[in-house]
Amino acid sequence: MKKFIVSLFATLLVTTAVWAQAQGGGAANAVDAKLKFKKETVDFGKTKYNKPVTVVFEFTNISKEPVLIESAKPSCGCTVPKWTVEPILPGKTGTISATYSANQVGKPMKTVYVKVKGVDQEKELFLTGTVEN
Repeated sequence: MKKFIVSLFATLLVTTAVWAQAQGGGAANAVDAKLKFKKETVDFGKTKYNKPVTVVFEFTNISKEPVLIESAKPSCGCTVPKWTVEPILPGKTGTISATYSANQVGKPMKTVYVKVKGVDQEKELFLTGTVEN
C-alpha cells in the first residue's frame, strides 16, 4: 500500500509538471510569444564618465494581434527608457531606447523591465558597457 501511495504521488507530480509546460512554460514565455527582440542585451561599448549613452532594443510583433507596451521601467534612476507607445501591429517593429547617464566609472549592467498589456510578468532587457574617466 505504501508503494502504491508513493507511486501515485510521483505520477501526480510528473503529470502536473508536464501540464504546466504544455500551458506555455510560465509567464516568462508569454512576452516571448508576442515579441521577438533582436538582442536582449545591448553593449554600448566605451563612454566617458558623465557622458550619457543611449542603446536601442529593436523588436518585432510575432503574434497575430496588436501588442501594446504599457511601460518600461529602469532598475535605477541613472537610466531613462522611452518606447513605442502606439500598438504594434502583427509583423511590425518597435523600439525601446534606454539612456544611461554614465555617472559611475566601471562596467555597469542596467536593467529595463518591460510590461506588455495582458501579460503579468515583465520582460527584462539589459544594457552594459564600460565607463572610463
